[in-house]
Amino acid sequence: MRFNKNLETMHTKAYKNILIEIIDRIGIITINRPKQLNALNKETIEELHEAFDGLNTDEEVRVIVITGSGEKAFVAGADIKEFMNFDERQGRELAAKGQELLFDFIENLETPVIAAINGFALGGGLELALASHIRIASENAKMGLPEVSLGVIPGYGGTQRLAQIIGKGRAMEMILTAEMKDAQTALQYGLVTEVVEAGKLMEAAINKAKKLMKNSPQAQALAIKAVNAGFAKEGFETEKDLFGKAFTTNDFKEGTTAFVERRKPEFK
Repeated sequence: MRFNKNLETMHTKAYKNILIEIIDRIGIITINRPKQLNALNKETIEELHEAFDGLNTDEEVRVIVITGSGEKAFVAGADIKEFMNFDERQGRELAAKGQELLFDFIENLETPVIAAINGFALGGGLELALASHIRIASENAKMGLPEVSLGVIPGYGGTQRLAQIIGKGRAMEMILTAEMKDAQTALQYGLVTEVVEAGKLMEAAINKAKKLMKNSPQAQALAIKAVNAGFAKEGFETEKDLFGKAFTTNDFKEGTTAFVERRKPEFK
């Protein structure tokens, strides 16, 4: 069950990469790295963990909404420069720590989490939305897992959660082609449950949160746990291993280097 703790630190701390506000018992987390299209780096993941943990243990907060600053991007992926020189062990540790701190943490949070997808949700950004309990998108949203175009695979649960949500066939097609899907296709696939005008996204997320708040928070926490129990975790361990394995390949070196150099990769 949820419990009280000293939340003064979270409520008063000036975060570098995120913004937090509480409105009508709804905790709103905004990833605030607009120049980087809200890309996830190590520091941002750590800040998000602290924010979700703090809001989850605040008994006055009934629902959490996660979104990105601006209208261009929810989260346009991970910060490639942080890990492009990692070896296999470091790659696996990157995936394991990220899943533990943020993606698995959100999925198993007792407080319902709504992802308000405002623009690009790519790579780690889509994986962040997949870990959330409910996903709503603006009509200009674009979603995809482009990792294979960099010589790597999704490492924050994307290979597992995408297939669980939209089915193996569609997930395989999205992952292997690395293509983005627009908001209406995402709605058709069941990747999101609602698509709204860009200017009305947060209004829609707040309205959805208010609907959730009419129900028992203790029952919702139990329901989240029950639904998650139906999906085996062995696949996530395999994903971590193979994510690390990708770091040993020439394709990974070529893909990440090409990305940083802003050119097309030449895979052999």
